[in-house]
Amino acid sequence: MKISVIVATYNRIDALDFVLQSLETQTDSNFEILIADDGSKPDTKDFIDSFKLKSKLQIKHVWHEDLGFRLALIRNLASAEASGEYFIFLDGDCVVQPDFVAQHRKLAKKGYFTTGSRVLLNEALTKDILSWSRWDFKKFISHLLSYRLSGGINKYWPIKIKLGDGTWRDYKKFVWRRIKGCNLACWKADALAIGGFDETMTGWGHEDADFVFRLQNRGLIRKSGSWSTEVLHLYHRINDQSNAAENARRVREKILAKAQ
Repeated sequence: MKISVIVATYNRIDALDFVLQSLETQTDSNFEILIADDGSKPDTKDFIDSFKLKSKLQIKHVWHEDLGFRLALIRNLASAEASGEYFIFLDGDCVVQPDFVAQHRKLAKKGYFTTGSRVLLNEALTKDILSWSRWDFKKFISHLLSYRLSGGINKYWPIKIKLGDGTWRDYKKFVWRRIKGCNLACWKADALAIGGFDETMTGWGHEDADFVFRLQNRGLIRKSGSWSTEVLHLYHRINDQSNAAENARRVREKILAKAQ
């Protein structure tokens, strides 16, 4: 089974560099990368072109014009160019552990999709890591306890301990909690069957919850990827959330319509 890792980005080359470097170190190499670029400036394309020249990764850059926050649309455009049977949606500021693809592959099962988890890095630690000459997971893990004690990261044990699959991962119904579009995986056929992400949802917020609800509404079972797929989410300032309330209202409307 070939996997397509769809990495969303927007004008943040330093973070994207480390994310791509972390994908180069995967224990499971049977995947391609599609960079879903929501309208970055030309320097992002220049960086990606340069990175591709020295990397063994299969990378395709999918870009559209910057007309505001249109993450749903660019993810769909990248998905349309993907050749994998299984999609992992990742954000361009989420550095992955070496077994990230392998862990997602273990959890991949027909009739299911996985909502992954993340470890938040604070501003100081993010700045420190991005000052490194290269991403180095061994270096990061060697300081893990001190990072946790100093508040640099908000989780410790889910990075140190990996748990296997089981019915304890299955959600019985739709719940809003722990839906993170920055780490989300599903079968390509299932994403296509629901029409992908809702492109009418613009601005930051809840297009991932809408996607999850529609997958579950189709009869698929949501599986938790916690204690298995944690990504390292680099710090950034809070996005403009002016559309979040409207997007949330639209998701709630769909939930209520189903209940009735």
